[in-house]
Amino acid sequence: MSITLSSASLPVFKSVLRNLDHCLDKAIANAQARKFDANVFVGMRLAPDMLPLSSQVRIACDASKLGIARVSGLEAPKFDDNETTMPELKQRIHRTLAWLDTVPGSAIDGKEETDVTFPVGKDRTRTMKAEAYLKHWAMPNAFFHVTTAYAILRHNGVDLGKQDYLVGASAAA
Repeated sequence: MSITLSSASLPVFKSVLRNLDHCLDKAIANAQARKFDANVFVGMRLAPDMLPLSSQVRIACDASKLGIARVSGLEAPKFDDNETTMPELKQRIHRTLAWLDTVPGSAIDGKEETDVTFPVGKDRTRTMKAEAYLKHWAMPNAFFHVTTAYAILRHNGVDLGKQDYLVGASAAA
């Protein structure tokens, strides 16, 4: 069987989001063990000029759902970007995963050469072919924000390792 856009993107987005959810679970457990409110993690960042954990989770979810929506032509759910607690961030991940589960492969497959125009910053757009957009923009964007969320948690004492990032949800099952 040859690789398709759906087989190369949907399972990958789902996997990284499940692993991000797993990392948040470990952060909550870590906070409980260390006897502090896990919601403190929500506002943490690696550097003063970087976005906090809440934004990293939001953008990872958005990169995943919007990447698929832009290629498929389906409308992605809109979220309010108002999560302030770890359970709310986890719920955003779960809502994104639930939507991704509804997308049939047929909505994406065969659209490799379709133009995808998307916002880049506040006042610009960029157009790429769908395959290039998924492989070189949407997926790396999701990876970047999941990795940054992982790094924020790890930097703040959560016992995370490479396995949590790569196979966290399936390893925990």
